[in-house]
Amino acid sequence: MSCHVLICDDSAMARKQLSRSLPEDWDVTIDFAGNGAEALEKIQTGGVDVMFLDLNMPVKDGYETLEEIKRCDLPVIVIVVSGDIQPEAVQRTRSLGAYDFIKKPVSLERLQQIQEQFGLFSQRGEWTEPLVYDVQATTPKGFDALREISNVAMGRAADLLAQLLKVFIQLPIPKVNQLEVSELQMALDLAARQETFSAVCQGLIGEGMRGEGLLIMYDSSYQDLARLLGYQDALNPTLESEMVMDIASILIGAFSKGLAEQLDVAFSSSHPVILGRHLDFSDLVHNNAHRWQRTLAIEISYVIEGHKIRCDLLLLFTEDSLPVLQKKVGYVVEQV
Repeated sequence: MSCHVLICDDSAMARKQLSRSLPEDWDVTIDFAGNGAEALEKIQTGGVDVMFLDLNMPVKDGYETLEEIKRCDLPVIVIVVSGDIQPEAVQRTRSLGAYDFIKKPVSLERLQQIQEQFGLFSQRGEWTEPLVYDVQATTPKGFDALREISNVAMGRAADLLAQLLKVFIQLPIPKVNQLEVSELQMALDLAARQETFSAVCQGLIGEGMRGEGLLIMYDSSYQDLARLLGYQDALNPTLESEMVMDIASILIGAFSKGLAEQLDVAFSSSHPVILGRHLDFSDLVHNNAHRWQRTLAIEISYVIEGHKIRCDLLLLFTEDSLPVLQKKVGYVVEQV
């Protein structure tokens, strides 16, 4: 008999990639949901045997969806598929009843292991194809593809930072927008912009693309960050500079590497530079408007659970980088 599979992910690219990666000899009917609320409605209607579930989604995320499935004792095998590869994320999903965890991007070999592990029926069946993709990098679907690529890179960077600090990092849905420099201030939450911060930038260049990684560390983070890093001395300008440079090196380096691997490019990076300390956002934009001009911005907010630590990572690509970026994103989508 056919197996009814539900793929729940807010990214159309991720849904398409996963559906195309399922073993071809699996007799399967595929359905899709864009968030946990949609998925629960389909499960409660009945007939869903296996669900592949993302964690970072709007409306109802993967953790909330797992909690609801557990509370209602819904009869579905849930396999989490996520770019958040922190060990704590894996442990939390298992404690909520997930049968297994697959890191993004998925592989056919890993899915075949899952298929065999749970004794899922293996015979060629029918396929429901997702919509064909429009791969222009600055269209909504192009942004969706970049958002999914950024989601994977974000998870790798968070895993490195979580290991260093021995914490769990709450991850958002990455934001991707094409902005004027004057609009950069709108890229960050209003509440956060009311704080002062330190900023570190690192130039990136590769295969016709130019950009910068920009890390914003909020001043309210330093006290808890120093404790997690094991510093015993009182806070001082030198110590704060060391900490923000260390965090910038981890997050910008790991994120840009994860992005480069998926886009099949090689980024060369400059030495990180502190743009300023105890700034507000208007000062940062005013002092650096000449650096960015019109830009494509990828924004990630990293929040450390249980501690007053927050930093924002932005990857800013120049407008003349967009044709190459568009081509690279298109190539990734074509492989899906």
